[in-house]
Amino acid sequence: MGSEAPTSDPATPTLYEWAGGYEAFETLVKRFYELVLADDVLYPLFKDMDHDHPKHVAVWLSEVFGGSDGYTREHGGYDNMVAHHVGKAITETQRRRWVNLLIDAADEVGLPADPEFRAAFMGYVEWGTRLALENSQPDASPAPHAAVPHWGWGVAPPYRP
Repeated sequence: MGSEAPTSDPATPTLYEWAGGYEAFETLVKRFYELVLADDVLYPLFKDMDHDHPKHVAVWLSEVFGGSDGYTREHGGYDNMVAHHVGKAITETQRRRWVNLLIDAADEVGLPADPEFRAAFMGYVEWGTRLALENSQPDASPAPHAAVPHWGWGVAPPYRP
């Protein structure tokens, strides 16, 4: 999974904190699913999604990037997330569109655009969407009972002039 910040400096914020906390992820996901539902490639996958799905994804992303363990406590953790992808037969075109729309939404809502944050954020997005694609195939055997990933800064901690 993602690496932790290479520094032991306790003043280094988590990606969650750097992004702006839960509100930032909730705003991101709300805009993202507006784009998804207007998209001809992704609409078929999401047209019947539960009304609370975007909020659940915001809780997931918050936990992944260093916020509370709300997804694990309230929504079933990794096993539940994987269950939402099993049997969906996501295509590479759909995965790529998902990534592109998430980037568009991140830009639109003002998620931090510094290279260090975006490199870490996109590292997770690439990893997570490729895993979702793999786990969605008819012959998939997802890893059982894995932990929710905890994504850190990777190679470059936040730049502070």
